[in-house]
Amino acid sequence: MKLVLIPLLAALPLCAQLAEPNAAGVAIGHMHLNEADLDVANKFWVDVIGATPYSKNGLSGVEAPGIIILIRKTSVKGPMAGSSVNHIGFTVPDLGPYLPKIDAAGYKRTRPGATVQAIIDGPDGLRVELTEDQSQKIPLKFHHVHFNSPDTKAIQAWYAEKFGATVGKRAQWDAGDVPGSNLTYAQLDKPEPTVGRALDHIGFEIKGLEAFCKKLADSGVKFEMPYRAMPQLKLTLAFLTDPWGTRIELTEGLVY
Repeated sequence: MKLVLIPLLAALPLCAQLAEPNAAGVAIGHMHLNEADLDVANKFWVDVIGATPYSKNGLSGVEAPGIIILIRKTSVKGPMAGSSVNHIGFTVPDLGPYLPKIDAAGYKRTRPGATVQAIIDGPDGLRVELTEDQSQKIPLKFHHVHFNSPDTKAIQAWYAEKFGATVGKRAQWDAGDVPGSNLTYAQLDKPEPTVGRALDHIGFEIKGLEAFCKKLADSGVKFEMPYRAMPQLKLTLAFLTDPWGTRIELTEGLVY
């Protein structure tokens, strides 16, 4: 029996198991992209990055361990670069096999400083960073959201207060950690809001979302869309925008 199960398990797709929430009830959940051509976007994510197709309750995109990437077909207002989210990052055990795939697909790549990283400019201004981690045992894993802000200490404190992000550093940057993701804060004087751009919004999966939203509202957070149930999607959700222009969706039940 074991000889049969081992190869079967090895062949299973890597699914987006989200991290267990922190004490505030927060874990990273999803990224929501705007793309003009869904076929091009899906081919980038599956063939180049190595993610797995995702479809559930009318939502579609791709998934990888730690994250769901939802993709919406629409016109794109602008690239991630210059917005309040510069890029999103994944770790891989070996960067080498990715480089010829990126080049063959015709996407620009840069290697910032260390040779174990590559930033890929994908379709419609999407920007994805791959970082090599030779200790990693799975092919692909979500790692970070790289924000732009004119005040890195202020954004670090805000995500710590509102989402329980543990304050720290990632390399030279101020940072915070929530289960499933590092939140990296880089300096940019006037970032553009994310809404309508290649990455429209980021998503946190919340345990006890209704109470969490009430706590945020009591602390002065203004909601673009207050807490509500969405039976057709089989989840509850709310929308807000952080003080630096990053649109945020809060969900409960995204992966259940």
